[in-house]
Parts: sequence; structure tokens; C-alpha cells
Amino acid sequence: MYVCSCFGITEQQVREHAENGACTPRQIASVSKAGTDCGSCVRRIQALLGRGACPRRELVDQGSPDPLGAGVPGAAGPVPPIPSVQTPVDGVLRAA
Repeated sequence: MYVCSCFGITEQQVREHAENGACTPRQIASVSKAGTDCGSCVRRIQALLGRGACPRRELVDQGSPDPLGAGVPGAAGPVPPIPSVQTPVDGVLRAA
């Protein structure tokens, strides 16, 4: 059965994307476009996703200090802060 008639996305496709790690309607939209046109399918997508297993949610529930996978090669993680640059002006250090 179709979930998103705008892009022809089926319930099975949403389930497959969820099995591959798309845990939110926004993540489903990024991999399939479902929910990005008229938006009438977003609630149906939410219902299909339910409270089922989600790899990221499981990591958070387990207390992982790295729920976004920054320690996993190739995964995006937190961006480190950029150090402040100071330059001497008239013998006094001032923030640049």
C-alpha cells in the first residue's frame, strides 16, 4: 500500500529504510523524499516507525557516550571547537 502518493513510496519501502537505520520521518524523507511535498503522509510514516528498534535510540538507551557514531570510521560526529586566535597588538594580547 502506498504511504506517499506524491513520490510513490510504499509501506514496505518505509520499513526497509527503517531497517537500514532511518529512524525518523525526517530520515525517511532524506532517503526517499516521502513527506517532503504535501506532507499528508508524515503521520502515517510516524505510525509505521512507531517505537520500534532504532540503532541510534538503542545506543542512547544503553548510555553510549557516542550515540552519533563519532568513533565509527566514516561516521559524522561532534565538531571540535575552534581555538581562539590571539595576536599581539601594542604588546598586549587581544582576541582576533
